[in-house]
Amino acid sequence: MSFQTIRFILGHPLSGKTPVASLARYLRWQATSRVFRIQTVEWIGGARLVVERGMTGATGNIYCGLHEFSDMAFLLHFLQPGDTFLDIGANVGSYTVLASGVRGATTIAFEPDPLSSERFMRNVSVNNLADKVALHRVALGARDGEAFFTSGRDTMNRMAAAGEAGSVAVPVKRLDSIAGAGDAVLIKMDVEGFEADVLAGAEATLASPHLIAIITEGHDQEIVATLTRHGFARAFYDPFTRSLRAEAPAGGTSNALFIRKAEDVQRRLSAAPRIPVLGQSL
Repeated sequence: MSFQTIRFILGHPLSGKTPVASLARYLRWQATSRVFRIQTVEWIGGARLVVERGMTGATGNIYCGLHEFSDMAFLLHFLQPGDTFLDIGANVGSYTVLASGVRGATTIAFEPDPLSSERFMRNVSVNNLADKVALHRVALGARDGEAFFTSGRDTMNRMAAAGEAGSVAVPVKRLDSIAGAGDAVLIKMDVEGFEADVLAGAEATLASPHLIAIITEGHDQEIVATLTRHGFARAFYDPFTRSLRAEAPAGGTSNALFIRKAEDVQRRLSAAPRIPVLGQSL
């Protein structure tokens, strides 16, 4: 039993409200995954996830409904059918399944790790999303080329040094060179510290009037300066009240939300249908 995982579950805004049921889900997964390493589980809004033992993010969705609560809830409330969503650092596709499987958006996804990209396509297939999702098996950067990338580390994959053990050579593309990127209204970016490089190759995408929200794991001074130059400002989202705030909630948040055209963003959030998650309505 992982006490770190238990603390995460009990402190989560959704699962922490029903601790007994949440711990039961955790224990059930721990037991069944020892017998059935790969399982297809029912998730949200009829969507399904193919989950393997050891997947950090995907198993968090089993325990807590939405592993990254405020970010995933923002996506569910923000996106509308027909929107374009960019999933940069898609891993096994949890965000893509929510965007395209639950909200009906078109997703352009990027995942350079061969193993993660196969798992991603497995989730696209089980949810019948081939007509809504395009996967680019490339890393994004400041210029086109090639780089080394770790493989088989689940959510911890990252850019690697040339020849580093466990790494593979992958193509690198600029986001601005990808067809359809300029149509995106929302970007989720999780590239383990290389967000500034991605943004350096995305000047035209950032300038697009369609793009009004970005969720990014990295948000250092350089990233904030780039996004500020393009008119974005930091915001914090409360999924229970569907309100945007200027200050962080208690406990903070791991990712950062940046928005522009705040009235348009809030209008989308307020108009979205309610979505059942773990017996609660968001």
